Amino acid sequence: MYELLKNEAAARRGRFTTVHGTVETPAFMNVATAAAIKGAVSTEDLKTVGCQVMLCNTYHLHLRPGDSVVREMGGLHKFSNWDRPILTDSGGFQVFSLASLRKIKEEGVTFNSHIDGHRIFMGPEESMQIQSNLGSTIAMAFDECIENPAERGYVAESCKRTYRWLCRCKKEMARLNSLESTVNPHQMLFGINQGSTYADIRIDHMKRIAELDLNGYAIGGLAVGETADEMYHIIEAVEPFMPKDKPRYLMGVGTPTNILEAVERGVDLFDCVMPSRNARHGHLFTSLGIINLNNKKYETDSLPIDPNCDCPACRKYSRAYIRHLLKAGEMLGMRLAVLHNLHFYNDLMYKIRAALDEGRFAEFKKEALKTIGKRI
Repeated sequence: MYELLKNEAAARRGRFTTVHGTVETPAFMNVATAAAIKGAVSTEDLKTVGCQVMLCNTYHLHLRPGDSVVREMGGLHKFSNWDRPILTDSGGFQVFSLASLRKIKEEGVTFNSHIDGHRIFMGPEESMQIQSNLGSTIAMAFDECIENPAERGYVAESCKRTYRWLCRCKKEMARLNSLESTVNPHQMLFGINQGSTYADIRIDHMKRIAELDLNGYAIGGLAVGETADEMYHIIEAVEPFMPKDKPRYLMGVGTPTNILEAVERGVDLFDCVMPSRNARHGHLFTSLGIINLNNKKYETDSLPIDPNCDCPACRKYSRAYIRHLLKAGEMLGMRLAVLHNLHFYNDLMYKIRAALDEGRFAEFKKEALKTIGKRI
């Protein structure tokens, strides 16, 4: 259940209640692709850095260790020791990124495993069955993610197929949730809006999927080749047609600047691999701007990554030490850097929520944009 607590223009402050706990929105979902954050970060660490939702990937968990194994272990929550909400991606993005290895039909998609090359078929029913075995809080519908730019005729036909697949996802989830043996009988389904950068196709598709009365709605197929301005335009075009009483999720986005701009345009939920991936390479977000710890100027820098941060890395370690660890290939360096970036993102969302609570989001955004994307 989603409760809209407050608006500031299009920006929304909400509360999303699930069987695995309540999510204060806007929120950032930390990406744990294979049920773990890359960089030796545990689920206990996630709580320390303020994570509310963990995002895991259907495709990767289906291949390894296998969704049947996760089911046998009691589902993702028990398997990973995480008692807060989990969202599982449908696997669609990964399947469609394997462009040279897959074949699309009405039934679904046949593709080759990136691990050993064996042939796999996945359609709406298979995606729902895998996600049901995982027992996630929220399952994403199986859709086709199109790389931008894309030819209009193909986009229109793809959206029609994605809608038909969504109807099949809804039907299969209802069946799975009714089974006595299901891991999570309260599993929710989010539909995904597609349409590339064609605003009219996006709007038509959003209208159609809104009629299905799902638990939430995502905007997919952005941050895959279009400009930031094109992305913001599409969000603005689609937002008026998204149900007001359901959470809204912008998939795979993005930078702190992207998040601030999308919150202003009415988005509630975000995910992106950027904070953890960038951290592993020494690229860190701070209140003063973005720093690259690989730069020699940090070799003897005794300051914490961010003097204004109270994350586990900044409380106890210097830039010089963490830089040394990264240069030496020590796992601790990646772990501390990832903890910092995840804390930065979750703390940013906390500050956004506080600003919305106090009716000063526009002012907060204006000030944050002065430094948040600046490279030091």
